[in-house]
Amino acid sequence: MSSLFESYDLAGTPLTNRIVMAPMTRARAHDTVPSADMATYYAQRAGAGLIITESAQVSPQGRGYLYTPGIHTDRQIEGWKRVTDAVHRAGGRMFIQLWHVGRVSHVSLLEGRAPVSPVAVAAAQTLVHAYDNDGLPAQVAASVPVALDSNGIRQVIADFRQAAINAMAAGFDGVEIHAGNGFLFEQFINGGLNTREDRYGGTSISNRLRLLLETVDAVSAQIGHQRVGVRVSPFARLADLHPFEEEEATWLALAGALSQRRIAYLHASHLGTPAFHKAFRAAFDGSFVLSGGFTSETARQAIDEGLTDLAVFGRPFIANPDLVDRMRHGWPLAEAGREAFYGGGARGYIDYPAYSVEEALPA
Repeated sequence: MSSLFESYDLAGTPLTNRIVMAPMTRARAHDTVPSADMATYYAQRAGAGLIITESAQVSPQGRGYLYTPGIHTDRQIEGWKRVTDAVHRAGGRMFIQLWHVGRVSHVSLLEGRAPVSPVAVAAAQTLVHAYDNDGLPAQVAASVPVALDSNGIRQVIADFRQAAINAMAAGFDGVEIHAGNGFLFEQFINGGLNTREDRYGGTSISNRLRLLLETVDAVSAQIGHQRVGVRVSPFARLADLHPFEEEEATWLALAGALSQRRIAYLHASHLGTPAFHKAFRAAFDGSFVLSGGFTSETARQAIDEGLTDLAVFGRPFIANPDLVDRMRHGWPLAEAGREAFYGGGARGYIDYPAYSVEEALPA
C-alpha cells in the first residue's frame, strides 16, 4: 500500500490517510453563518484524512471578503456545529482555519472603519470582494489601513483565543492559524512592510514574529498545543508583500520557534528553492503539511522522500468529493467549472457526483 493511504497520528488525532483537503474559500456563507449546503459539501469530502476548512474570520475586524464565514458569534458556532457533526458522522477529521486579513479589506465590510495593519500603508494593486460606491458587490481596491496600537494588538490575540474556544464548542478537532497569503500575521512578519519601532516590528526578527508566536501561545494555552496548526507561505508574494532582508532567516527562525512549541503541524506552501524547502523542513521537528499542486504520484514521492508527512490537495477536491477513492483506485478525475468556484448556491458546489464504476463500463 502506498504511504499516501496509510493512517497517521497527528498529535493524537488519528487520520485514516495522509491526504489533506486544502482550505479553499468558496464564498457560500451569505450572512457569514455556515449554511446547510456547507455541511453537505464538507461531509461529501470526509474521505480526506484531514479537512482544513475555508478561512473563517475571528472577528468583524478580521473580515476581508463578502460571503466568508466567521467563528465569533453564537449563530456562526451553531452553523459550524452542523458542519462538524456531518463530517464526523462520515468518519472525517476537521480543523478550522482561523483568519484575520489585516489590511486586505475594505471599509464597506467594516462598518466604515479602516482595516488594520502593522503600519498605515495600503496594499497596492490588491482587490477584495466588497461593496462599491453604489452598495453593490464588486471587486474593489483594498482600503488604506490604520496601524494597530498596543491595545489593538492585545485585542487581536484575544480574538484568536476566543475563536479557538468557539471552534472547540463547535466540535472541531483543532484549529489552523492562517499566517500566510499576505494576511495580518505575514504583514507583521514581512520586514519590508513592518517598519514599526516597537517590540512588534522593525529590523528584529524576533519582534516581527512576536504577534504570531504570542497568538500561538495564547491559543495553545486555551485548547492545547496538540490542537493547533499554523499555515505559512514564505515566498508567495501576495497582497503587495515583497522580498526583504534576512527573509530566509526569518522563516527558519519561525519554523524553529514553532517546533519548540510542539504544535500539531506546520502547513506550508511557496517554499522557494529545494534547498530552502529542506532547511525549513529540518527546522521544524513535527508533523509537516505541504501544499503545492500535487498529483497522487508526486504526493507519494514527497512523503516517501521525507519532504512532508501529509500532502494537501485543493482544486481536485472541488469536482471530486470522493477524491481519495479515485486516487486509490486510479479512477479518472472530474474537472470543475471555474464559474462556480466562488459564490452562488448548490450548483458547482454540492452537485458533483462520486465516481460510478458501473456507469463507466462500456454498454
